[in-house]
Amino acid sequence: MNYPAAFLQAIPKNDLHVHLDGSLRLETLIELAREQSVELPSTTPEGLKELVFKESYASLDEYLHGFAYTCRVMQDHESLERIAYELAQDNIAEGVKYVEVRFAPQLHISDRLSFEEVMRAVDSGLRKARDEFNRTKGADEPAFEYGIIVTAMRFFTPAFSSYYSDLARVHKYAGEDELIQMASLELAKASVLLRDTSDIQVVAFDLAGSEYGYPASAHQQAYDFVHEHFMKKTVHAGEAYGPESIFQAITKIHADRIGHGLRLFRADMIYSDHVKDREQYVRDLANFIADKRVTVEVCLTSNLQTCPDIGAIENHSLGQMLDMNLSLCLCTDNRLVSDTTVTNEIELAIKGFDITPKQLKNIMIYGFKRSFFYRPYPEKRQWVREITNYYEKLEEQFGIS
Repeated sequence: MNYPAAFLQAIPKNDLHVHLDGSLRLETLIELAREQSVELPSTTPEGLKELVFKESYASLDEYLHGFAYTCRVMQDHESLERIAYELAQDNIAEGVKYVEVRFAPQLHISDRLSFEEVMRAVDSGLRKARDEFNRTKGADEPAFEYGIIVTAMRFFTPAFSSYYSDLARVHKYAGEDELIQMASLELAKASVLLRDTSDIQVVAFDLAGSEYGYPASAHQQAYDFVHEHFMKKTVHAGEAYGPESIFQAITKIHADRIGHGLRLFRADMIYSDHVKDREQYVRDLANFIADKRVTVEVCLTSNLQTCPDIGAIENHSLGQMLDMNLSLCLCTDNRLVSDTTVTNEIELAIKGFDITPKQLKNIMIYGFKRSFFYRPYPEKRQWVREITNYYEKLEEQFGIS
């Protein structure tokens, strides 16, 4: 079905999977790099789009190359606050009413910035944009809200940041696995404490980085800790690895949502010898996710860029997810690196699949329902009802039935 562009722009949208360090404005990256004497491959937007932030990538590793530049300009309070503020502004401009911004604070901690100072800077930027918009919005228009998801890394090297370098130096007799576990558990404890003792809107814990060779189970201590303290959990899984990675995320570390989940239906990507019937394993896993309403954070553009084997949008597993009636939402992943917006992701889904008005509404509203909204549940229900009413009003206004 064809939807009016004005309708897609107007409907209340959400983005539950967007990385702060992958979503800078290109002009801001160039400006900050110049001010901080950070060398870039090019000093023009056109040059960076040709050399770093491309339309397509050969692999996930090439896709991640650009983060080396963005993270380098995000090492002080002012830069972090500005980037968060601009990200919120960009979301507000396209009708996004709720965004959960995720990033790895340990990539920014240094002698100059503590964990709390890093988090405060990002929260301040998001809060400033929210308050500015909510003071001036229309009377019947939903307010803009946000949450922050703290991300741990599946693996790291000392070169990643000052924090990781210091950790490796102080614990010089610890093995790689021990260091990884130490870092994620420390981050889990810090996240819970900050949530409970400040107004910084920490809403969830995340795990990102290469899946292959770095299983989520290595971070079970950290996830057990946040789970025991009632913090919501999401995990990058099934992006570059198969169904077993998703299974581990939801059974070993209590994931409430799955980031990407692209390879959910790939029985050929099951490598464990103990799985005798791979097709049945996939069916059981998909049914389990559907029944438990574990929400999948789908990132179409990003997946097409990092997984050349998909080929065309029609081959994306979103079609199978829709057939299974999974709980899912459409997300950008990285607005800069993937050169996308939430509206673009919706349009891409509509282009590739026969998404009915009912399905589109379910996708949009389920994003709000399955968000990690920071307020008490009764308030969240009321908020979702207000969003739904506004959406239905727009359906009537644009003749969508």
